[in-house]
Amino acid sequence: MNTSLDCLVCFLRQALDAARMISSGPMVQEQIMRELMAWTARMDLGAPPPVVGQRIHRRLRELTDVKDPYRAVKDQGNRMALALLPDLEASVAKARDPMDMALRLALAGNVIDMGVNSSVSPADLAVAVGQAMTASIQGSLEEFRKAADEAHSILFLADNAGEIVFDRLLIAQLGPERVTVAVRGGPVINDATLADAEAVGLTGMVRVIDNGSDAPGTLLHDCSETFRRHFESADLIIAKGQGNFETLSQEVCTIFFLFKVKCPVIASHVGFPVGTHVLTTPRIEALPTTTEQKGGA
Repeated sequence: MNTSLDCLVCFLRQALDAARMISSGPMVQEQIMRELMAWTARMDLGAPPPVVGQRIHRRLRELTDVKDPYRAVKDQGNRMALALLPDLEASVAKARDPMDMALRLALAGNVIDMGVNSSVSPADLAVAVGQAMTASIQGSLEEFRKAADEAHSILFLADNAGEIVFDRLLIAQLGPERVTVAVRGGPVINDATLADAEAVGLTGMVRVIDNGSDAPGTLLHDCSETFRRHFESADLIIAKGQGNFETLSQEVCTIFFLFKVKCPVIASHVGFPVGTHVLTTPRIEALPTTTEQKGGA
């Protein structure tokens, strides 16, 4: 999908958030924003949003000489999610359908997205968890379950720091011994990197690799050869978040996208309202609403 004008507004809001994290001086913030706006005005919008986002955030890091502007935000997200982990694990353990519950909680974790939200509080996380418990999911849990049961190797494409704590619940249900988790190869927004995977104990649970790219999505041409080998050989790919959907929705492979629709651009593209929980293959138009597993507990 191409980058829309609405995406540019979102990217610039991200840049302003980052500028404010890096410097408390309004003049420095203004200089950063003026340079980024002038630079963005010359960009080709024919590429997917993560391509434009990658270039904007690279430029932001160049202008500020800060390698990871969102580092403190990511650390906070990891801590918030880890504080909830015992209760989340208990919810899965007592659920009538642990896979359904784990999937719902993984969807709840997708709210920890600084690309869309300027901040996420513990109260926001609690609301997201409550909503995920009862919300209908657009897609087929049974189709997903069948693909997971038949897969010998599963590649799990992670999205954000903090969110990867919620992903642990789903990975546990899938069977960590056959799962490889891929995180970003470099800092971009609050997307998870190897440092985040280590911080939340994911590396002690499952094999974790990085994809070699600093895009807020999965641009296969920009990823490492090692990652592409995993991508091509996996029996099943699970891709978390809108960025992975934006970059991989045209790929022909056994892939399920798992995300919450968080902006009008994606809502228009997939045909579901903002706030919808989505579990889908690239055949999104043909999928029914999953309601038979509603609640899970």
